[in-house]
Amino acid sequence: MFPLEGIKVLDLSRVLAGPTATQTLADLGAEVWKIEAPGAGDDTRGWMPPQIGGESTYFMAANRSKKSVEIDLKNPEGLKTVLALAAQADVLVENFRLGALDRMGLGYEAISKLNPAIVYASISGYGRTGPRAAEPGYDFVIQAESGLMAITGEPDGQPMKLGVAITDLVTGMNTVQGILAALIARGRTGRGQHVDISLFDSAVAALANVATGHLQTGGGFKRFGNAHPTVVPYQTFDTADGTLCLAVGNDSQFRKLCTLVMERPDMAEDVRFIRNRDRVEHRGALIPALAGIFSTKPNAHWIAALKAAGVPCGEVRTVEQVFDSPEVAARNIVLEVPDAKHGTLRLVASPLRLSETPPRFPSAPPRLGEHTEEVLSAYVKVPG
Repeated sequence: MFPLEGIKVLDLSRVLAGPTATQTLADLGAEVWKIEAPGAGDDTRGWMPPQIGGESTYFMAANRSKKSVEIDLKNPEGLKTVLALAAQADVLVENFRLGALDRMGLGYEAISKLNPAIVYASISGYGRTGPRAAEPGYDFVIQAESGLMAITGEPDGQPMKLGVAITDLVTGMNTVQGILAALIARGRTGRGQHVDISLFDSAVAALANVATGHLQTGGGFKRFGNAHPTVVPYQTFDTADGTLCLAVGNDSQFRKLCTLVMERPDMAEDVRFIRNRDRVEHRGALIPALAGIFSTKPNAHWIAALKAAGVPCGEVRTVEQVFDSPEVAARNIVLEVPDAKHGTLRLVASPLRLSETPPRFPSAPPRLGEHTEEVLSAYVKVPG
C-alpha cells in the first residue's frame, strides 16, 4: 500500500511550484487529476527546447504519474464538471491570480462549503494576504527580491540566480508539507483547511542562517562566490587539471588536511588557523596558500588523498557526469518508464525512500487530455 493511496487530488496548478507539489503527492500514491485547458494545456507543454518528439522535457519534469483531464473553465459546463470533482477530492491545489477562482465559484470559501473536508492549497507569489497579494510571482523575480541573489555570485561580480527555479521547487516542497499536515489534522477533526504558501515566504525562509545572522546581529552579508561566509576552508580550488570542492567542516578536519593530505603540519599549528573563527578572520592569508598547494597536482590525486584522510571533498561535475556516476546507478535515481509514444522515458525517481510504504513506480507524464474520459466517467455523473 502506498502512503497516500485513496487520496484524490484536484490539480488546478501549472508551470512548476504547484505541479512539483502534486507530482510528489502522486509519487506517494495519490490519484492526481491534472485539469488542463483544451488545446494548450499546462504552459510548460510549450517550453522547448529541449524536446523529444515534439514534447517538452520541462513538462515531463513535474508531471509524472498524473491523469490529464481537458476541461474548459471558461465554459459553464466545464465549471460544473470541476465542481463535481471538487466535491469528491481530498485535496485541491491551485496557483491562479488572486480572486480568479472566486469569480468562477471555485475559491476556498465556495469549495469548503461544498466539501468541508477538502484541503485547499493556494500557491502564489506573495501570499493570499498582504499588499502584494494580487501580483503574480515568478521565480527569477523572487530570487532577486528575497535576497537569495544578493548572496549568490562572485564577490566582485553581479548577483546571480541559481541554475534552476529554486524558489518554485522549495515552494512545491513546502506545499506538500502543508498538505500532509492538514490531512493529519483532518484525521483528528474531520475538517479540511486552507493552506496558503507563497514563493516569497519560501525564499525568505531559505535564507536560513543568513536570515538569523541578520536578525540577531544586523550584520551585512555579501557574496562569497563558492566560499562560505562562516566556515573556512569551504570552497572550490583549482588543481593542476581541474577543480575540486573542499568542505572542511571542523578543526579536526583542518588538521587532517594539513598533516595527512598536504604534509604541512606547520599550517595546522599556525595560531591564525587553529580554530575556524581564526581561519575566517585570516582567510586572506590561508586561501592563497592552499590554492598554491592544490595547483601543483591533479584532481584525482587530491580527491584520493582527501577521502583517505576523511576530509569531505568532491569533484565539480557536469550534468552528464552526474548521470553517469556510480551514485546515481546505486540509488536507482534514473528509472526507465514505459511510454506509449517513445517506448520508454528516462525519468528521475522520487527522492523519498520509505522502508515500508515506498513511492510507487511512476507512470509517464500524460498527453493532454489522455485521461479525460476515464476520470469523468468514474467521478462525474452524466445526465440520462
